[in-house]
Amino acid sequence: MQIPWTSFLASLLILASGLPSQNSAVEAVPAAHAPSLHTERTSPLDLEVAGDLQGVPGGAVRYLTRDDLLAMPQTTFVVKNDANFAGPTEVSGVLLEELIRRLAADPDSEMAVAICDDQYRANYPPAYIAAHHPLLVLNVNGKPPSGWPKDAEDHISDMGPYMVSHRKFLPSFKASTYGDEAQIPEGLVRIEFRKEMTVYGAIAPRGPHAADESVQHGYWIAKQNCFRCHNNGAEGGTKAGRPWLVLSAWAMASPEYFTAYVRTPQAKNPHAQMPGNPSYNDKIIEALTAYFQTFSSASSSAAQEKP
Repeated sequence: MQIPWTSFLASLLILASGLPSQNSAVEAVPAAHAPSLHTERTSPLDLEVAGDLQGVPGGAVRYLTRDDLLAMPQTTFVVKNDANFAGPTEVSGVLLEELIRRLAADPDSEMAVAICDDQYRANYPPAYIAAHHPLLVLNVNGKPPSGWPKDAEDHISDMGPYMVSHRKFLPSFKASTYGDEAQIPEGLVRIEFRKEMTVYGAIAPRGPHAADESVQHGYWIAKQNCFRCHNNGAEGGTKAGRPWLVLSAWAMASPEYFTAYVRTPQAKNPHAQMPGNPSYNDKIIEALTAYFQTFSSASSSAAQEKP
């Protein structure tokens, strides 16, 4: 059953207010406990950090070594429903909320953006963090990245130097029957601490229909899924190579083509890397189409581009 938009929004506001932490190690951390950030990379295992950092000029990149991260409070659990692993797996590392408390410049920079080596991006706004407590994984079954299993899909690629997992992921909302989706990137090399309004503002729906319930549902779905690989300007992933306005152009010029590409991209382009979404029912597709069509005036010049 579709949840009324007002109830859906209210539930998000409740989540955004914050839930009790699952780990007592993530109480408020005094600014003096912020780790020293390095200006140069010292190892391939160093984590890049950027965005709105305490005491760091805007636009600058800094680094945390693996030892720096291991010195922070660690959380360990056995994960059983993570698609990156073949079965129950012990993971340990640092909660993203811990990193935000220690590194973010101000309370408005409470969104973590995880960027992978293939330019895939996973976004962790405050509501998601409060609901799911994502963990930056440092060890898998007690081993560093050199001892981690290979990628669950191709069985060849490394999953390090970092990845994200959850103790137990349960969807916290639904939009047009689409459930909240786990953000579990592997090959993570960089984390940015950003303002949610800035990041998501780049893809906020436009025009007179922006507030329509279907458009808003499409917006939430696109934020969790499409935005990981498709960008609008400087925001969003660039793994797909197809920016936001191209998706909008397809949705406006040929909703049938847009639908087919979202569900089974390889049917339209055998070389497409995008995983299909065959489970997306008509309600989800209608919401996504309505949302992307709100960008139509800006995307009309791209309408003829095909993958």
